[in-house]
Amino acid sequence: MYRDNSLIPSEAIRLLALGILADGETIYAQLAGEVRHFTGHVVGPSLDLVGTPIEVLKVEGLVETADGGGMAEDARLRITQAGRAELTRLLNSNVRQPVSDINKLIITLKMRFLHLLDPKDRRLQVEMLAEMCERQLVRLTELHAHHTAAPGHLNQWLAHEIVQTRERLDWFHDLQKSLG
Repeated sequence: MYRDNSLIPSEAIRLLALGILADGETIYAQLAGEVRHFTGHVVGPSLDLVGTPIEVLKVEGLVETADGGGMAEDARLRITQAGRAELTRLLNSNVRQPVSDINKLIITLKMRFLHLLDPKDRRLQVEMLAEMCERQLVRLTELHAHHTAAPGHLNQWLAHEIVQTRERLDWFHDLQKSLG
């Protein structure tokens, strides 16, 4: 993790693999394929996301094979108690500003596995994400106001970004209400 308690790219991969396994046992090859599929569709191919191999999760005691065997492609994997604790730690991490491709992946992963947190931690994570949007909205609005006379399309782009950020903030507020 970074000093601000936000995830480094390899931890995003770890979060994804552990989250998939928290939803149920799966075969190693399917897990590896799902990790590639999910990250590739959220951020595209990225060298930053060539993280710790899934085999390391077994060495660290975070996953185990259901039959006690090795890590063959057809080995059935499951998450351990230590893996669940690591998953909770990763899900409770911060998200860095501004929203980058990696941060979009982390937010997407938080939404994918939010149901795995206890209700209090769910509410805290959604509150943190809403606050992040609020800060981003303030920055964008100030930048937009500062560049009202700028040539080119900067103001149109900033206005577009402001609309998207407001919509995202509204979505998080709605989610907060639904969580109580």
